[in-house]
Amino acid sequence: MPPMQNLKDIALRMALKNALQHDSKASEKPVMGMILKENPELKKDIKAVMEAVKRAVAKVNSMSKEEMEKLATELGVATVEEEKGGDEGVKLPPLPHAEKGKVVMRIAPFPSGPIHIGNARPFILNDEYVKMYDGKLILVFDDTIGGGGKEIDPEAYDLIPEGLRWLGVEWHEVVYKSDRLELYYDYARKLIEMGKAYVCLCDVETLRENRRKGMECEHRKQSVEENLEYFERMLNHEYKEGEASLRIKTDMKHPNPAFRDRVLMRISEREHPRVGNKYVVWPLLEFSWAIDDHLLGITHILRGKDLMMETEMEKFIWDIFGWEHPVVIHTGLMRIEGVKLSKSKFQKEVKSGEFMGWHDPRTWSMQSLRKRGFMPEAIRRFVLSVGMSEADIVVPVEALYKENRRLIDPLANRYFFVHDPVLLEIENCTQPVAATPPLHPDFRGRGHRKLEFKGKAYITKQDAELLRTQRIVRLKDLMNVEFVGEENDRMVVRRIEDDEVDMRKIVKVQWVPAHDFISARVVMPDATILKGYAESTCASVKPDTIVQFERFGFCRIESYDKLNKELLAYYTHR
Repeated sequence: MPPMQNLKDIALRMALKNALQHDSKASEKPVMGMILKENPELKKDIKAVMEAVKRAVAKVNSMSKEEMEKLATELGVATVEEEKGGDEGVKLPPLPHAEKGKVVMRIAPFPSGPIHIGNARPFILNDEYVKMYDGKLILVFDDTIGGGGKEIDPEAYDLIPEGLRWLGVEWHEVVYKSDRLELYYDYARKLIEMGKAYVCLCDVETLRENRRKGMECEHRKQSVEENLEYFERMLNHEYKEGEASLRIKTDMKHPNPAFRDRVLMRISEREHPRVGNKYVVWPLLEFSWAIDDHLLGITHILRGKDLMMETEMEKFIWDIFGWEHPVVIHTGLMRIEGVKLSKSKFQKEVKSGEFMGWHDPRTWSMQSLRKRGFMPEAIRRFVLSVGMSEADIVVPVEALYKENRRLIDPLANRYFFVHDPVLLEIENCTQPVAATPPLHPDFRGRGHRKLEFKGKAYITKQDAELLRTQRIVRLKDLMNVEFVGEENDRMVVRRIEDDEVDMRKIVKVQWVPAHDFISARVVMPDATILKGYAESTCASVKPDTIVQFERFGFCRIESYDKLNKELLAYYTHR
């Protein structure tokens, strides 16, 4: 959980927001709710949260409205209008045939890894709709292995709920499909008894060729008794992987070959992390969902249009059993421009140690985005801005950055950090000079930093090159300097007054006093590490705080090593 001081700050900001929204009076219960929604991990220390809320509410309620507004400005607490960006926000279209209090929806992650930015969309959309209709949301771990290919990562059973809680997704029930195999077997037997399914012993090539030609195989004509016997032999491990499968009888002349006698269950001999080798017969997606969507009482299903064939097969099975159809809504696929996502590839790289873990920024997982300094509300807004489009869309990653920037910019105090540092010496500055830049240019009430300059400073290698070519730059909030030359491992400059240059054209560069700095490492989105120096005031910044290193970008402070005087931060974005 965040350190106690950070918890106090969170509670104070939420209390202020609540008071300003409700006639200058804060209430403990809604403030608690606001904090836990944005910081679900704090539920582990609920007593500390309650105490912090109690004190924050008491403090806020003792203030006048003018005092509240002043403090809110200093702390960067956004107003309701600011949070919505000055509009009503993006509203989702109503769900067809939805009734308040009767909507039941499900989110169904396959546990091959944590949630990443590419698949956060359906979780957030389902959550939004359930909240809109006061409904019920079921978290279903779709952990069957009949489809082959993808492998289950045991860690994902914890990583997925962790990411969902951080996003503010609230579910009411958890279901594991790996616990429901016997249930699927019962319904498979019913289909066989109804003459609607049969055990096929054709090899894969024969099956594929018959389907292409629209030909029935010899096993389709087996009696119910024969199919039940073969099915039990499948369950008793008497067939090996690929030797037998359960197929549903459709129309072998159906215009879409993929719909012709599709496979419902097949043998997989892989070990399952939850149930081991107890089961070898596993359902494919459309069969397990046809059963579960009915038994779980699902009323509305959101899924990508890449699963339209699976939807048609579900409907076919529902009709066989005479079950009512849930409403199925297909959405287009969303791709984020500039972001490459492959959970299976990431899984291999995490296991091999090439990635530092699932929090590695290259995974774009919720764990990595949180580590980088993204706000869960920004991800939710980003998803809602895309909405329920039926068309495939490509969204620039900058749209995500924009949403996050709107939230963190008011909160992030400013500091100087220089990577690839180059030493700068001013030959005509013999007396110490102090710079007092504000912690935040828009919230002057937060105070200022004090940086004392004693003739030497560090600037970035990039700015050193800029100085060589442009000859004159301004050390931000301090003075103008002109390039003189280079001696050994340092650049030599001289101070020039403001009236000697055109201040409208001069470039401002960040700097760090050479006699007073701390080492700093910044983990970049590609997992490379930039090393450099930060102003010493950064040593007092609390872990988990978002800051802006001027002319560099927003970063989240991970830790500060007092012994080695080294700061570790994760780069967010510009």
